[in-house]
Amino acid sequence: MRDQAMTLAKQLTLEEQILLIHGMGSWNTNAVERLGLPAVMMSDGPHGLRKQEVVVGDPLGLGGSVKTVCFPTAAGTASSFSRSLLRELGVTLGKECRAHDLTLLLGPAVNIKRSPLCGRNFEYFSEDPYLAAEMAVSYTQGLQEQGVGVSIKHFAANNQEKRRMTVTSVVDERALREIYFPAFEQTVKRADPWTVMCAYNRLFDGIYCSENKRLLTDILREEWGFDGVVVSDWGAVSNRAKGVEAGLDLEMPDSGNLHEEKIRAAIESGELSREALDQACARVIDLVLRALEGAQENEAPAPNNAADHAKAREYARETMVLLKNEGALPLNKEARVAFIGGFARQPRFQGGGSSHVNAFRVTSALESAIGLRYPVEYAEGFGVTDYDYDVVKARQAIVLAQHCDAAVVFAGLPESMDSEGADRRHMDLPPCQDELIREIAKVQPNLVVVLHNGSAVTLPWANDVNAILESFLAGEAVGEAQIDLLYGDANPSAKLAETFPLRLQDTPCYGNFPGSPKTVEYRESIFVGYRYYDTAQKDVRFPFGHGLSYTSFAYTNLRLSRKNITPADALEVTVTITNTGLLDGAEAVQFYVAPPGDADVFRAAKELKGFEKIFLKAGEKRRVSVTLDARAFAYYHVGVGDWVCAPGEYTIMAAASSRDIRLTAKVKLSNPEAAPSPYLGKELPHYFAGLAHEIGNEEFEAVLGYPLPPANYESPRRLNWDATLEDAQQSKFGRLLMKIISKGLPLAQAMAGDGLGDVSGFIESASEMPIRSIAQWASKFMTARMVDAIVSLYNDEHILSSLWIVAKEGVRSFLKQKRAR
Repeated sequence: MRDQAMTLAKQLTLEEQILLIHGMGSWNTNAVERLGLPAVMMSDGPHGLRKQEVVVGDPLGLGGSVKTVCFPTAAGTASSFSRSLLRELGVTLGKECRAHDLTLLLGPAVNIKRSPLCGRNFEYFSEDPYLAAEMAVSYTQGLQEQGVGVSIKHFAANNQEKRRMTVTSVVDERALREIYFPAFEQTVKRADPWTVMCAYNRLFDGIYCSENKRLLTDILREEWGFDGVVVSDWGAVSNRAKGVEAGLDLEMPDSGNLHEEKIRAAIESGELSREALDQACARVIDLVLRALEGAQENEAPAPNNAADHAKAREYARETMVLLKNEGALPLNKEARVAFIGGFARQPRFQGGGSSHVNAFRVTSALESAIGLRYPVEYAEGFGVTDYDYDVVKARQAIVLAQHCDAAVVFAGLPESMDSEGADRRHMDLPPCQDELIREIAKVQPNLVVVLHNGSAVTLPWANDVNAILESFLAGEAVGEAQIDLLYGDANPSAKLAETFPLRLQDTPCYGNFPGSPKTVEYRESIFVGYRYYDTAQKDVRFPFGHGLSYTSFAYTNLRLSRKNITPADALEVTVTITNTGLLDGAEAVQFYVAPPGDADVFRAAKELKGFEKIFLKAGEKRRVSVTLDARAFAYYHVGVGDWVCAPGEYTIMAAASSRDIRLTAKVKLSNPEAAPSPYLGKELPHYFAGLAHEIGNEEFEAVLGYPLPPANYESPRRLNWDATLEDAQQSKFGRLLMKIISKGLPLAQAMAGDGLGDVSGFIESASEMPIRSIAQWASKFMTARMVDAIVSLYNDEHILSSLWIVAKEGVRSFLKQKRAR
């Protein structure tokens, strides 16, 4: 941080300081004109800009946004296994930020895909911490080179949408360090992100991330050396004074007067030190100074959506995974092909929620194929929101498929199942899609299925179809990219950044996701994704790292730079890759490390520790190398609070996926100073076997190092500003309010048609939102007195006087806003 920032911070009055550590409206910081500090603006990301055109009178930040290009979401970009693609995407988005006068883009989102059910998985990179870290570092470096900043999010252990604003994530220290922290840690250490966004949930003794000193100061700043701004997720602040003291610098969005008096009172009482307030202000000022320097050093280009749309098409081609191909692909451009499914003409290309981009130009596969004059014919079969099987639609599709040379079914999830604010309840596609695919497979041997989804889905018909192309949510140029790949103008090169299990019951956190009202228990510890499936030897539909090409690659001549190492040594690993097919193509070469078989520490069967993506012309071969340092062999030792390399013989694997190991080599690691296992004397049979589903309370507590906190709240209990409508069901007023909402919104939907969207999901999400968060997003209309009154109603106290306060304050706020307009 610049010395100038602290000098300016100390020149601020208390009122100016309180103003500076809170947002202005939904997207800006507050200016301090007296000191020449302008407001700076931020925008939702991370796969496109969601800059609002009009922010006045829109405290929720839901208004229309400028038209910008929607790029592929993180589920796809991570599957590219390409650092260069992520860096180029960052550069492109950074230039768009400059063109639209933005200082911060709120991304990347690097939370781990603990369960396929998380509604926001489309926005997250991977189930693997190493891959997520490499993608985040490259993206951050590319974007910040343009003189604008990122906000890496959501720190930390925020891996679900259900009760995300109040739940306590019960995670053992080792899992945090090995699985959930590395993407944040590596980005902080290697890419210097301007800001880190804290998560909604609670962590470490049930303390909100927004006021968690151990998380925001001890680990983030003192251990990792973070020197930027910690910004809250929107509406994540519970106690603002505790947050400042813990290391939360900037609260977003504007909270009106909700927290100002409490900050003043905390300063007067000594609960909040003036030093901590100075520090928070200095960091926000430093962010503003960085923004001013970035604007001076980087000329703002004119927006060029057309050029960026072309880039979106290039990126999308590298993000789609060819899961299966028995010869139907690439399609013959002269062949008569049936395109079936509503997604062929109305593709899913992004998820729902805060990352939703007002796309510049969306292309469908049907439109793109017709534009190229390919002989395709279309039958709907099912619509993009259909659930039940429509016999008439299906019959038309089956007849068309039967009489064509090949058929492509464009399937996928409706947007309500890939959205912020709600998790999926199952992994299945709508039943009308599964049934139609099965029926077409009976009459058309050249059946290709193209998927549109933000996370893994079950594919019960996978053995019956000829080919499967996983598009994920590939951005606005999705249709053009699909046609490029389906017809062979581009060669698939992506690999899965997440495992596709056979069924939900096989997932490592099954039974512990999304948890109880108060807590969610991460009993599986380090056994997330392929770490679990491969250790427990579970069959999967498609493994982590899997992806096919229209060409083939041979792996030969695996070499290690040394056969014996110590933790101080770097190990260079090289392998020769040959394109043995007839087409040019790219291969993502993966390097895994397997621990010693006799270890007295439970470890995953293998872990990704390196990868390189190379392009080879047909017949070309090239050496690929990675360097493995001590961290590649280490585990986090909870006893000594540091990374430890256990001695023994490790196996280095060169692989095409976590299940397709092409070559192996051994290296012996010596470390006489290694601390003894922290698990000596503990009975952990299921952890050592990787059997996540069979871990009981006693075993989990032994790994946690403390007793399990209660999973449920006491009932009844005294409610406060953190109370949700779900909590308030203990009161008469809360039950009445829920009844009004649950009956009134569906009625409003029936009157408005589909204009209100999925009200059931909205009701569930809103019922899990703390009253303080609702008040913050509606700060133009809700005051601290109103919140106090509503809490009294939630506690069945002072009913008449509380209702009077709510009505009086509401009218006063309404009239104030009316006069302001």
